[in-house]
This record gives sequence, C-alpha cells and structure tokens, in this order.
Amino acid sequence: MRNLLITIDGPAGAGKSTVSRLLAERLGYRYVDTGALYRGVAVAADRHGVDPADDAALGRLLSGLELRFRPQAGGQRLLDGELDITEAIRTPAISMLASTVSARPVVRAFLLEIQRGLGREKAAVFEGRDMGTVVFPEADVKFFLSASEPARARRRFEELRAKTGSACLAEVERDM
Repeated sequence: MRNLLITIDGPAGAGKSTVSRLLAERLGYRYVDTGALYRGVAVAADRHGVDPADDAALGRLLSGLELRFRPQAGGQRLLDGELDITEAIRTPAISMLASTVSARPVVRAFLLEIQRGLGREKAAVFEGRDMGTVVFPEADVKFFLSASEPARARRRFEELRAKTGSACLAEVERDM
C-alpha cells in the first residue's frame, strides 16, 4: 500500500481531532495536530512578552522557535526545543492568544514551512484549518468535517469540562 497524505479540515468542535487520531491509529500513520503548532507560538509569545500584533517582534521570536512533536504512547507531546509545552497549549488564555497569532501572516508563513516539512514523508493525517486548501492542496485524500453550532459548542464544552473540571456552556458558545 502506498503512503498517503491525508488532511482533515473543519471548524472548531466539529470532531477533527477525534476522527484524525482514530484514522491515523487505524492506518498506522502519524497524527499531526497543526493547531498545536499555533498554540505553541502563542505559548512562546506569552512567555517572552511578545505583542501578538507586532509582526517584527513575532518574526524575531519565530527565528528562535524550535517546535517539534515527540510521539508517545497514547498521543504526542509538543516541544519548544527541549521544553515540553503540551499542557501549556491547552489553557483558555493560550487558546485565545493562538486565535490572534494565527491571523498574522508572519506566523502562518513560518508554520506553513514546518507543516509541509512534516508532510514530505506522507503516511500522515494532518488535522487543522486550511490543511487541504492552503497547506496541502495536493493531498492524496481530503476531508472536511462539520457539525451544527450547538453540537460543536457542546463538544468543546465537554472537552473543557473533562480537562478543567468546570466550564460554562454559554461562555463556550459565545467564544466560538
């Protein structure tokens, strides 16, 4: 069987992560959570006090950033150099900051190269926004997942409640 490059795209809460992980596991492929990379940039910006609207400062930050995934049983870890930032990328504050930095062209260009480098060997499932259109327009297989807004908000609410022990559905709906 030839190695495929598979992309799964869609809005927040549509089930991209769940489906991507299951598909990668079933095929014996690498799972790449591209949203984690944007969150990694947000963690670095926060840690170094970089204004997410300052492209020059972001560019300097990115030039020293060494984001990489380390596979482990049951998932993967995100590292910045040797610093494990896996837990830090999932806080609500970093989620909001990641939305801001992901809109910056300097960040998108930087992560585009990282993502394409990760896809060169194929045998991977890439999950995230713009995967099948911008990052890998020539992907072998492309999926776009969607769900109703209430279903997406409920999924995200359940995810946050499981991680933090508390969450407010109305707040999640407003944030989404």
